[in-house]
Amino acid sequence: MNINSTSTRRVLFPGSLNPFTRGHQSLVERALTMFDHVVIAIGVSADKHTNDDITSRIQPIADLYIDEPRVSVIAYYGLTIDAATANNCCAILRGVRNAIDFEYERQLADVNRSISGIETILLMTLPEYSMISSSVVRELERYGRDVKPYLPQKKT
Repeated sequence: MNINSTSTRRVLFPGSLNPFTRGHQSLVERALTMFDHVVIAIGVSADKHTNDDITSRIQPIADLYIDEPRVSVIAYYGLTIDAATANNCCAILRGVRNAIDFEYERQLADVNRSISGIETILLMTLPEYSMISSSVVRELERYGRDVKPYLPQKKT
């Protein structure tokens, strides 16, 4: 399958996804049942991150999906809608944690669809997954702490 084909149904999964946010892996798995390809897009700010920072954020995520050719991991600058368009995505995937988040995301999805024509798919994050934010991980790493225990285990 050619992942760059415009006939391939691709979904953009944007945001601060990191391998320590375990619930997001289940969202990617569920998205693969609905779409041909998932593009995990890590938003970066050109004035805040060096290339080394970007690589250190993207590589662990890419490693999680090394055996899944239907998932790619990219960095993007600017608007999510622009990243979706640039990557030939027909939809944007968002994970929500609760009903309040869901309503807020639904309103954003309506606005995005009216502006761009790109659908937003909302999936609930499974509650049994514990999460640790990327900012906490960076702080742990900054002080030389081992963050490997927070990484999800690869399925064998």
